[in-house]
Amino acid sequence: MKIQKIFHYAYIIFAVLFIYDAITKWSDDRNKAYMSLFFAALAIFMFFFRKRFSKKIEDRNNK
Repeated sequence: MKIQKIFHYAYIIFAVLFIYDAITKWSDDRNKAYMSLFFAALAIFMFFFRKRFSKKIEDRNNK
């Protein structure tokens, strides 16, 4: 279970990297910047989805 928690926070790290990438590409090529923002939003969504799913599984195993 501890390795899953590390991967949860890896999604946040990737989101920050994609946001940084979008900011640096904003003035050069907006289409690539939008793609980076999409991946950042996807990474944030995955963080919350996986965290909630892991909590459900953990609660089910503790019953």
